[in-house]
Amino acid sequence: MNDAETVMAHCDELAAFTEEPGRITRPYASESLRRAQETVIAWMREAGMAVTRDNVGNLRARYDGTGRSTLLLGSHLDSVRNAGRYDGPLGVMVAIAAVRRLHDSKHRMPFAIELLAFADEEGLRFGTTYLGSRALAGTFDEAVLAHADAGGITLADAMRSFGGDPSAIEDDHRNGDDLLGYFEVHIEQGPVLEARGLPVGVVESIVGQNRFHITFIGEAGHAGTVPMDRRHDALVVAAMFVIAVEHEARTHEGLVATVGQLEVHPGAANVIPDRVSLSVDVRHADDQTRLDVCGRIIDHAHTLAEGREIAAEVLPVSEHAAVKCSQELVSLLTDSIERSGYEALRLTSGAGHDGVEVSNLTGIAMLFVRCKGGVSHHPAESVTTEDVEIALDVTSRFLEQLARR
Repeated sequence: MNDAETVMAHCDELAAFTEEPGRITRPYASESLRRAQETVIAWMREAGMAVTRDNVGNLRARYDGTGRSTLLLGSHLDSVRNAGRYDGPLGVMVAIAAVRRLHDSKHRMPFAIELLAFADEEGLRFGTTYLGSRALAGTFDEAVLAHADAGGITLADAMRSFGGDPSAIEDDHRNGDDLLGYFEVHIEQGPVLEARGLPVGVVESIVGQNRFHITFIGEAGHAGTVPMDRRHDALVVAAMFVIAVEHEARTHEGLVATVGQLEVHPGAANVIPDRVSLSVDVRHADDQTRLDVCGRIIDHAHTLAEGREIAAEVLPVSEHAAVKCSQELVSLLTDSIERSGYEALRLTSGAGHDGVEVSNLTGIAMLFVRCKGGVSHHPAESVTTEDVEIALDVTSRFLEQLARR
């Protein structure tokens, strides 16, 4: 097999490590993630790297160079529920293949390469997105150690079972003084490259994001005996709110807003709902626009609730400012794509990535790879071997360009 075929085969092999037979579900600190990491460790060592695992569970592999500076490469190995096989693992596999090329040719860069396979980017099990990269970047919030999964297991206990020490998370914080930057290869998760007929593209920024948990609290009652004008139906208000969220998103160019979770209580066919909890996710490349819309969305929640004489509770879950990629690294990556014979289209990522947190340590760069239909977070996720080969060649050129800088 050539290098790209090996990358694809490795992604296929990792897809077998799952908590749910028949589909890919690989949460943080799970047995499936442990087995995936054991396999990846072997591939890293075959590529000439020394491998360690930190307290939070990230794999950290090092390929020494001739100088003192270090370039970070990588992505994540965890997944969403019922995932595709390329979101995350592709970036790790391409990075390993790029280092293997150097190792097989006995070539040492004037900088070391530190390859990171993050343990939790998706936050499936504990709602802790960027858990691995937060530990690396020194932005880890110890309060999340008390978070419990659906089975009541706390994050701290899961970390211990995974071989880490929750009291030593500070030891995972990497000093950034020697860093040249962070580079990640990732599927686009969008349709732009496919529409333009391009195999790869350059990410120039990652959108900012807010998440909220909102609960509407009304009054339960018999579905057959409470008159319509005396009802305090939490679900009706929630439905009106969902429409208001969509309206805000549709009237602001480039903004997306999603209500992705909704829980209705008591959930009986003959009872008026007295409590509805839902999630709100708002994203935009401009921080002020995003924050202004979030303010209006929260105002909608309270106004709609007051109009039906019910209560609205708003709990902020997370907030991330938009992140600009390093202009120097973007320029080198652009040149690497053009030297490979392709147009270097610049894109904004609408999805979050570990680079959001790593940007607190060093400048970041990302290479997007075309994916069929723009589908991601789904079993239909698909990339071609030919595009992966191009991405790998661009990565190798990028390393050489950085070495000549």
